[in-house]
Amino acid sequence: MLEVGQPAPRFSLPDADMETVKLSDFKGHSNILLYFYPKDGTPGCTLQAIDFSDHEAQFNEQNCVVLGVSRDDCLTHAEFRDEHGLSVRLLSDAEGEVCKAYGVLREGGNGHGVQRSTFLIDKEGRLRHVFYGVSAKGHAMAMLGLLKAMKA
Repeated sequence: MLEVGQPAPRFSLPDADMETVKLSDFKGHSNILLYFYPKDGTPGCTLQAIDFSDHEAQFNEQNCVVLGVSRDDCLTHAEFRDEHGLSVRLLSDAEGEVCKAYGVLREGGNGHGVQRSTFLIDKEGRLRHVFYGVSAKGHAMAMLGLLKAMKA
């Protein structure tokens, strides 16, 4: 498991439009809220993605980019995004390498074995908050509160 203060593991993953998104893209100018979720289209994952999308402007005001990661492929992400009008970027970790690096893979379960987890990464690429096994309901607002406290 990762801990607060560690450098965030690097990643380079395709989004729903097959554009590559890298951790280094944001270094020096944006915080990142990186959330891992089990599977596109499931009730909890849909609730969480909509909640983050609904509050995306507030995250942007805090100079924070919201990125969701699951093991679904880019096409599935695009369908999920379009069906629910999602604005947050969804990244595909089909091979599970980034999930493994962040310690969110688990044995069994649905959704390719991804544990719902969230990481707040500061502009310098350090982990500021680490949450494993989170609940989807109300999570976006809780993370927004932590992000605002980071600036204080």
